[in-house]
Amino acid sequence: MADFTEKTQSINLELACNECGALLKFQPGTHHLTCEYCGTKNEIAEPQTTPTEIRENSLEDFLAQNIEHEVKIEVVTVKCDGCHGINTFDPKTVSDKCAFCGSPLVVTRAGTSKIDRPEYVLPFGIDLQKAIQEFKKWIGGLWFAPTDLAKFADAPRNMNGVYIPYWTFDCTTHSSYRGQRGDDYQVTENYTTTENGKTVTRQRQVTKTRWRTASGSVNNSFDDLLIEASGSFDKKILRSLEPWHLKNLVEYNDKYLSGFRTEIFAVDLRTAYQSAKGRMEPAIESSIRSDIGGDRQSIQSVSTTYRNPTFKHILLPVWVSAYRYNNKVYQFIINASTGEVQGQRPYSTSKIVLAILGGIAVITILYLLFNQS
Repeated sequence: MADFTEKTQSINLELACNECGALLKFQPGTHHLTCEYCGTKNEIAEPQTTPTEIRENSLEDFLAQNIEHEVKIEVVTVKCDGCHGINTFDPKTVSDKCAFCGSPLVVTRAGTSKIDRPEYVLPFGIDLQKAIQEFKKWIGGLWFAPTDLAKFADAPRNMNGVYIPYWTFDCTTHSSYRGQRGDDYQVTENYTTTENGKTVTRQRQVTKTRWRTASGSVNNSFDDLLIEASGSFDKKILRSLEPWHLKNLVEYNDKYLSGFRTEIFAVDLRTAYQSAKGRMEPAIESSIRSDIGGDRQSIQSVSTTYRNPTFKHILLPVWVSAYRYNNKVYQFIINASTGEVQGQRPYSTSKIVLAILGGIAVITILYLLFNQS
């Protein structure tokens, strides 16, 4: 990023149709806005024949500058009293529900926030109807779910399209290590046991490990490592939505956000980079174990250098359904790029008990049949 002078832009979440004045909304799977009333279409940009050229930002250069000096956008936000998620919406809205948990929002508490403008956005690839279909399949396939859970799959009004903020990181790593390599070998040993009241000697094969010192270094490369900047979703659930079609990223344009919610960044760049290093550790450890070789490995120390780290901040699309069941909030999230569905879910105690009793009954019957034979 060459220019670190702060600039502020207003984000336009709702755009009026030039023909009838109604709301224009981004149409998933396209590059245009559509009027729900007169059908007018407005192209956001010329259709691209090649993928958007993605530019990475030098992390070290950026952190060396005043991190506040970045392009900002102003958004109207309301913090939910139920789940504490921060919702963005059009300032003309007088009443609404939280996109994350469905709780009523007190719009009079709305405020204006300045946030870093995302550089790229992955537009919604599947529309609401397709999302509902995937949602129904997922709920229908849940084991031991309460019987009345299915009714929530038939409530599209409870499903919201939300853009979730992410940081991505690229870098190469060089890791020096010290440890031990273990090679297994077999030995025959004698042992005593009692058979028919008598003590007898028998032999058995025992696996033992021969250890020796190991040291060396490994290199790894990481590309588009995703770190969630969300403060409203469970990270485990978000990571279970991966992979994303990041090849379809386009330059940020707030027209892609029209008709959808957008969560603001809740995790800053420095914190996200430390989380990225944590996500790199399993891959680095796996490389070290492979380099050590043998049947077993013991890693005693590792020193890693992170080279040429780069980053970008992006928005990724999800469809969200959140509801309260027995006074507890459950979130269901759909990757609006691939259709992958993940989420929290309740369990039916009665179904679980019946399944256990049924299993016991089957085991008992098999046991009786075996004894009779």
